[in-house]
Amino acid sequence: MYITSSLLLYISNLYSTKANFVTRKMEVMNRRSSSFSDGKIRMIQGAILALALTIFLGNLMMWIIMPTFTYYQKWVPVLVAATNSTFFDIQGPIMMNFTFPILFIAVLGCLYVHLEKKKSDIVTSSYCNKDWLKILKKPKIIKSLGIVTWIELFFLAMFIILCVWYFSAFVYFHYSTITTYAATKGVEVWQARIDRLALVIGLTGNICLTFLFYPVSRGSSILPLLGLTSEGSIKYHIWLGHMAMTLFTIHGLLFILFWAVSGRLHEMLTWNPHYISNVPGELGLLVGLILWATTFPAIRRRMFEVFFYTHYLYILFMVFYLLHTGMFYACIMLPGFFLFLIDRYLRFLQSKQKVGLISARVLTCETVELNFSKISGLEYSPTSIMFLNVPSISKLQWHPFTVTSNSNLESDTISVVIKCEGSWTKKLYSVMSLPKPVDRLDVSVEGPYGPASTHFLRHDTLVLISGGSGITPFISIVRELIHMSSTLKCKTPKILLVSVFRNTSQLSMLDLLYPIAGTPSGCSSNLDLQVEAYITREIEPAQEKSEPLRTILFKPDHSDAPITPILGQNNWLWLAAIISSSFALYLLFVGLLYQYYVYPMDHGTNQVFPYHTRALFNMLFIAAAIVIAASAAFLWNKKKSARETKQIQDMADSAKSLNSLIAYADQELESLPQQSLDKSIKTHYGHRPDLKRILLEVKGSSVGVLASGPKTLRHDVAAICSSELVENLHFESISFTW
Repeated sequence: MYITSSLLLYISNLYSTKANFVTRKMEVMNRRSSSFSDGKIRMIQGAILALALTIFLGNLMMWIIMPTFTYYQKWVPVLVAATNSTFFDIQGPIMMNFTFPILFIAVLGCLYVHLEKKKSDIVTSSYCNKDWLKILKKPKIIKSLGIVTWIELFFLAMFIILCVWYFSAFVYFHYSTITTYAATKGVEVWQARIDRLALVIGLTGNICLTFLFYPVSRGSSILPLLGLTSEGSIKYHIWLGHMAMTLFTIHGLLFILFWAVSGRLHEMLTWNPHYISNVPGELGLLVGLILWATTFPAIRRRMFEVFFYTHYLYILFMVFYLLHTGMFYACIMLPGFFLFLIDRYLRFLQSKQKVGLISARVLTCETVELNFSKISGLEYSPTSIMFLNVPSISKLQWHPFTVTSNSNLESDTISVVIKCEGSWTKKLYSVMSLPKPVDRLDVSVEGPYGPASTHFLRHDTLVLISGGSGITPFISIVRELIHMSSTLKCKTPKILLVSVFRNTSQLSMLDLLYPIAGTPSGCSSNLDLQVEAYITREIEPAQEKSEPLRTILFKPDHSDAPITPILGQNNWLWLAAIISSSFALYLLFVGLLYQYYVYPMDHGTNQVFPYHTRALFNMLFIAAAIVIAASAAFLWNKKKSARETKQIQDMADSAKSLNSLIAYADQELESLPQQSLDKSIKTHYGHRPDLKRILLEVKGSSVGVLASGPKTLRHDVAAICSSELVENLHFESISFTW
């Protein structure tokens, strides 16, 4: 057994030994100057944050002043006169006030995250107990909102205040001249009030739409500035979506009411080429209602495919929205949608490549671990996620899964763990668990996505509390600390892993804590890890002999490629270049349109260039600019990584002769991680953990508490950490559920 295991470890490290040696040598050399370099980086990051905050406050001021007489009677004439040209006309000042500042902040965010990744991984300073921000970071549980911090509540309150101000200021603005408007419109005053109220509610809904796309931009450079990740920000997208559709629905119903009481129902079928068009607005609302209806938990969880496919209706919704409002007002919400389109197109480019699936491990608890090849330059942080698509199961469905591997320990592979909890995952498990398993499986990926950096070493102790498959994010954390303690030789916090499982078979999830190959010698002795496993539905150990883990090896194919960074190792700098160049191209296209078509028509004849035609041209220009800029960056980086991809494919071909040897030793190999964990695992049967007692007994000036799993478990842990009984617990929730 010793000889077989040694041989397999040698095989798995055959092609990465030299790279790992050079990497470790560089890491040791870089540690000497890391403190000085990190100090300079923090200073630059502080300056970037200060500049971004200043620009944001200026943009916020524009939002506050916009629904007032001051903006329309004093500011707009000055802005129009200052930017009046044959290139942009009235669209120019709107983009200068609302579009350009946010895109510039996004570019600053790219620089900030790039510097964050350049900082040293070793954080020697402990968490400061006098940090006044710890009060604002404490969790609070609010019904219908879930687990939120005081900082999140503050920003939520600020957003609601902005909406209330926007609504009340516009009501005052329009109602102050309601008599004149009613006479001009030829209706009674009370009818005109309904008309203006409907307009104001629609304008308020635009605020929600403006921020709707930021949380779902997976490669966002703005979210890291706020300390957020895309997967952790889905709840904001949900809140904004519900608010936007509620306001838009009231907006549409009030206009229908106004048309009915004033005898103008025929206006529902009007499409004014020089003003707001009613028909696309009604079509957009209808599409939005269909999309909205499938987002509620009762439908989303029971009929996920219906929810997933109808969500693509957002494309039609945005097209009708632009045709309804015209491009002038749409420039207000353009930044978030522009950044989302860049992110979405980059994801599309990455998803078109079939990746190399090396092997799969089938666990006894209906769980599968998939192992993909990757280039060594692809780095990611613990708790990252990766989206998978398996065309043989569904050509359109993409599902997120936690990355359990570590880019430092496993430089040539990346792994995800998939638990059977839905129809898609059950179909995948059934394919993997066939008596005669498949020898090839086509898979496409997007990602990985995750935080720019982690700060686990700031704590004296880490308490990781998981339920069921919620243990998967903690696998990557444990492997990261293995790398820290064994390779970098730095002090790591004590780890207490509290895992709750339904039955004994799910204990096999613990076998994944240590990587099979690539684990440095003596890593288990350097890491202070204690595992408390709770089996809730069994009162004693199962008598049946557990089946060994099963490994499936897939045949390599020349069409497969290792997973590569979509924009190379300097991906954030490339993203900044894409944002800047694509927006510049868009401005060029719009300028040419206005110079040679719009301006001559608007100022040379009695005709006016149709609003919906401007909107269509702007949509075309946005798409063309993004495709040109992003494709150029993608192709350039793809060419640079082609050499390494070819080397990996050659190694895959040379490894075919070793498959029989690896398959022969699978059963022995799978027992290695469990042997190293036996001494640190304590199993409890028939009851759930007393979380309050466990957390109150943890010693240390700074204790990081991470909870992952069912909502009730996370809420229980958050309630304990937010109580007045503890001062040293710092809570963080890891949730991938919608």
